Amino acid sequence: MTRCHIPIAKPNISERTKARVMEVLGSGFIASGDEVRKFEQAFAGYTGATEGIATSSGTTALHVALLAAGIGPGDEVITTPFTFIATSNAVLYCGARAVFADVNPATYNLDPEAIRKAAREHPKAKAVLVVHLFGLPCDMDAVIDVAAEYGLTVIEDCAQAHGALYKGRMVGSIGLLSAFSFYPTKNMTCGEGGMVVTSDNELAERCRLLVNHGSAIRYQHEILGYNYRLTNIAAVIGSTQLEDLDDFIAARSANASRLTDGLSGLSGVITPWVPDGCRHAFNQYTIKVPQGREDLLKYLEREGIGYGLFYPQPSYKQSLYKELGYGDSYCPVAEDLSAQVVSLPVHPLLDEWEIDRIIEVIGDWTPNKG
Repeated sequence: MTRCHIPIAKPNISERTKARVMEVLGSGFIASGDEVRKFEQAFAGYTGATEGIATSSGTTALHVALLAAGIGPGDEVITTPFTFIATSNAVLYCGARAVFADVNPATYNLDPEAIRKAAREHPKAKAVLVVHLFGLPCDMDAVIDVAAEYGLTVIEDCAQAHGALYKGRMVGSIGLLSAFSFYPTKNMTCGEGGMVVTSDNELAERCRLLVNHGSAIRYQHEILGYNYRLTNIAAVIGSTQLEDLDDFIAARSANASRLTDGLSGLSGVITPWVPDGCRHAFNQYTIKVPQGREDLLKYLEREGIGYGLFYPQPSYKQSLYKELGYGDSYCPVAEDLSAQVVSLPVHPLLDEWEIDRIIEVIGDWTPNKG
């Protein structure tokens, strides 16, 4: 019998946020406007970039970033298969082709040597789209070195990594362009929304055109653009969430430390590893279960512990990608991880007793005997 339910994610919406939303609703200016501009400036400043361009979702942010970087038909983009499908789909939206490179078994992020191998084998590769998976920064020094060697543009998918640090730098400020998501399960939310950040003024202007029907002046359209705008309502949610983001991350980090202290050394469980010089933002707390994962999942369900399977198969195994000719793709580490990882609750609204309960339940579980 389920004793309680501890959810895998829970949006943290303050009364201050609700009040600001009501102010915007009362103002009558609820579409894209001044609140969006304020949010763009504040978020860009937080990341250490100079320009922010708000979008309707993390997916549209990826699409805009790739288009602004000049990715188009005939190009190839090296990326990871161990992530949400939006990463590689955004490459397809541009008429380009994704080249899947394998990941590091300890960090779950793109392996720089796998990027190098893919670049050698794919001379049409124009960019590398890295994902800071679960909130852990990629090995960006090594990525930048490989990119420079092969003339690749570096684009960061930071959808899960708001506030993560790599050697003192915020993720999102390292690549030429970066994309963030504000979906409700992220470290901060707008309900739905995204942001492109960059320190290149010309690219920022191109992003603004792409987001707004290719138009800088009303009814004058310079390029083919899209309706990817964010609303003022979403922007004020994002602005107030940004004010609390460091507190959210501190709570996630504290919860993650408590989980690691309680789970380390347990048979059949491998806790997350954080390399020196990195601040993990812990959008997800993801353990590796080399054997008996399905038994553990059933046990968690019986005991009322929420969990997530991110991601149960590499992107190239999806039906869409098989139909597009990706059937020969093979990234053995990504495939192993897809069959082994489980994400546990780590969100800021967890109580201490809930964390203790998660530790207790997993501690009582024995592989293959859940």
